[in-house]
Amino acid sequence: MKKVALLVLAAGASSRMQTHIKQLLPWKNSTFLENALATAKDTEADQVFVVLGANYELIVSKANFDGVSLIRNENWQLGIGSSIAKGVAHLNNLTEKYDAILVSLADQPLVDASYYNQMITAFKNSNEHLVATNYGAKKGVPALFAKEYFVPLTHLNQDFGAQKLLNDKNALSINSSINNIDIDTWEDYQLLLNKID
Repeated sequence: MKKVALLVLAAGASSRMQTHIKQLLPWKNSTFLENALATAKDTEADQVFVVLGANYELIVSKANFDGVSLIRNENWQLGIGSSIAKGVAHLNNLTEKYDAILVSLADQPLVDASYYNQMITAFKNSNEHLVATNYGAKKGVPALFAKEYFVPLTHLNQDFGAQKLLNDKNALSINSSINNIDIDTWEDYQLLLNKID
């Protein structure tokens, strides 16, 4: 049986959130980060990992990481690519080996477990090696990478992450039936709260 790790990226400094730490923003009955981790744990993935960087000590002291493996990216300032590289390198060094890594973002609070499971199922039941989210003109995360892409992923170090890899290769593109909007600014967060209320 193919084993899948789910890697939640939450290392950024949220510079466009003014003085707020995005990972700890209230969301539902917890926070953005805890919601992302709960969603990840509710999937068919075999293990959940989270990459933290900026505000590491504060986030670790305030959030619940039960059942989740923590990875610290000391070079988070280099952007999302460095967090993917750090996470994949960590998984490569484990005794437990995985056949694929599903990369997700902590700041997409409306993405649900069923969407992640759709990607996992597409990988397990086919010969697909890349499964990406369709954003129209481009493909992006959430995205699932089979193990032959683990080494290229460890070489990422720029802020556009794995997008070039996804768009250069013949990735299976899934049209998300849910809202996969990123919450990047304080205004985005306020609009999100107003839609939910």
